[in-house]
Amino acid sequence: MKTSLLLSLCLTAWCASLQAATPNIILMMGDDHGWEETGYNGHPHVKTPVLDEMAATALKFERFYAAHPSCSPTRASFLTGRHPNRMGTFTPGW
Repeated sequence: MKTSLLLSLCLTAWCASLQAATPNIILMMGDDHGWEETGYNGHPHVKTPVLDEMAATALKFERFYAAHPSCSPTRASFLTGRHPNRMGTFTPGW
């Protein structure tokens, strides 16, 4: 009994150490939010202290591609992996 308890405790500790090594990834997709509309990109009036702190301590993607100029088709494209043309959301007035 003591051996199995010790073994399960060691296994739990080992699994916890593996999970700690994986990175935390936060994907933020803003609606009608342009690249220049953040404090860390130098906007003179918009204050974004939390985003500024995240940008200072994390990895930023400064060059990126949006599948569509509107937010909903871009989100759908990200979630499904399909181009908006393939889902019929690329047509005007969608």
